[in-house]
Amino acid sequence: MADTAVTEHDLYPTRVAEERDTVRRDTPTIAGTDRPGPFTADELRRHDERGFSILPGFLSSEEVSASLGELGRLQDDPALRNDERLVTEADTGQVRSVFDVHLLSDLLGALARDGRLVERARQILGTDVYLHQTRINYQPGFTGSGFYWHSDFETWHAEDGMPTPHCVSCQIALTDNLPYNGGLMVMPGSHRLFVPCVGETPQDNFRSSLKAQTVGVPSHARITEMAEAYGIEQFTGPAGTALWFDSNIMHGSGNNITPFPRSNIFMVFNSVENRPEKPYSGTAPRPEHIAHRTDTTPL
Repeated sequence: MADTAVTEHDLYPTRVAEERDTVRRDTPTIAGTDRPGPFTADELRRHDERGFSILPGFLSSEEVSASLGELGRLQDDPALRNDERLVTEADTGQVRSVFDVHLLSDLLGALARDGRLVERARQILGTDVYLHQTRINYQPGFTGSGFYWHSDFETWHAEDGMPTPHCVSCQIALTDNLPYNGGLMVMPGSHRLFVPCVGETPQDNFRSSLKAQTVGVPSHARITEMAEAYGIEQFTGPAGTALWFDSNIMHGSGNNITPFPRSNIFMVFNSVENRPEKPYSGTAPRPEHIAHRTDTTPL
């Protein structure tokens, strides 16, 4: 896969008129190798190579149970039914995601600021961090729909104005993530390449893309090429397992047609040196609950 030239002002051009070659990223995956923290040197090396780390037993069973209680409370809260922070499935109307959970729940807000998360994020990024986004993803049994192959950074760059992929996410399983209930799939090592996507970004694209993303996704040919180059692995593990993954890694998930639900907390830690600017797609910035722009206070 050849590298393409970058422009002076946009190192990661995307939402282009026709297919382009991939871009070799300049931003390091691990910037805090000399910073003390909970990751060992070997764990950081592996994360740098693969673009993700799986940590079993990250939350205790008591913490999982309490978080599940908040998951159910937010899902059933009538005050959120007409709130844009709650996103429903396009076909069934069931709850798909709830955003800003660190502000909607004291318990989840405390978790987002917990040293177990913040110190790992600081160690990976090598700087102070703030919360770019938080949400719960629901994938109920039988009807839970997946997320098509994508790089989170591609969207955050194009639609939020995040300059570089100097950003890391933590997904914590609140239910067992099994090989057959729609678990997240990743392409190890794919975080080293940025994939420009074809298509103009509609205004207010988030209103449809959070239900089913069609703009900002790679072509079938590009996904095939990357899968052959990097392979595909799946995030599995019991409730309480955490997945740390680079903002630019190629990932996606299938539909859940089993009886077993799959729900996760998703928290995005961005470097304070990587605050969003104007969206690179030329559209208006997405709402604050999707991409925090005004409150970038270090955790």
